[in-house]
Amino acid sequence: MTGTPAETRADTTGSPTYDALCVVSFGGPNGPDDVMPFLRNVTAGRNVPDERLAVVAEQYEQFGGRSPINEQNLALIDALRTEFEQHGIELPIYFGNRNWEPYLSDTVAQMADDGVQRALVLATSAFSSYSGCRQYREDLQQASATVGDRAPELHKLRLYYNHPGFIDAVEARIAEVHRPGARLVFTAHSIPLSMARWCDYESQLNEMAALLAERAGAEWDLAFQSRSGPPQVPWLEPDINDHLVALAESGVTDVTLVPLGFISDHMEVQFDLDHQAAQTAADAGIDLRRAPTVGTHPTFVSGLRQLVEEKIADGPVLWVGDAGPWPDPCPDGHCLAPPGTEPTGRPGRPT
Repeated sequence: MTGTPAETRADTTGSPTYDALCVVSFGGPNGPDDVMPFLRNVTAGRNVPDERLAVVAEQYEQFGGRSPINEQNLALIDALRTEFEQHGIELPIYFGNRNWEPYLSDTVAQMADDGVQRALVLATSAFSSYSGCRQYREDLQQASATVGDRAPELHKLRLYYNHPGFIDAVEARIAEVHRPGARLVFTAHSIPLSMARWCDYESQLNEMAALLAERAGAEWDLAFQSRSGPPQVPWLEPDINDHLVALAESGVTDVTLVPLGFISDHMEVQFDLDHQAAQTAADAGIDLRRAPTVGTHPTFVSGLRQLVEEKIADGPVLWVGDAGPWPDPCPDGHCLAPPGTEPTGRPGRPT
């Protein structure tokens, strides 16, 4: 599969008044005592027995019983604060999570106490899916309902999977480890096929992967990781481990692994790729190098600042590729969780 990168495009939009930014993420345990309560939060309402959660909890032992996602999000917030200061953006930045402290409802309450009236919201998910898009909107609605009438108005920023700040940063991360002739294999979190039908997740990943591979001048594939749930429920494939074995059988010996669907090196990246996929590659005779996620790369941080400027200062609406910028807000009837699917698409998975 190949693709041709398009020039960065731009449009303009209006600029209502906002007085804060809230970064919203999935959450993760801060210490060993948090692990099981956190996993129970993630799987609430799905009757997942503690015995199953205990198996997942064992993975946290390799990380000292805590998730790296918290420090990574705080590092991103620090980088955004510096970026705002350098560009004269006077917005305080708050932080709230879906599944662990600081809980989003507590953060919204603090914003209300601080007098925030209207806030922008940045979710740490770039692509379209229920768990990465619409569920965050539902989280915001629930937090606002919990806080009540004094809750600030919350506006989630658009998806940024094709924002040049994100894509250029991924390109730079690839260049840090890529060798001429190596095959690019992009990964993202798998989701049930029934959920994928209601969003553009797979097509967005394919478009951006093709664009990045064209820039790198490399052959490429898209694979998926972190599958969970009942084995009889079909999810997006191929699994990254199965795909690495298939590549080895076809004679591929050098692979650059790119976790395109993630913005930080949290546990699903470190455990599923640096541990499991790395072992699979070694056993199959593949020289595997994994590109870092965008994290706090300056180009990515600048891109997030540009997303904010779209809403507060008539900043240009930037994108790459053919699809145009993601609608703001998310279209009705899109990114839904069809009945019968596990809502987050990631029951019991570490983050």
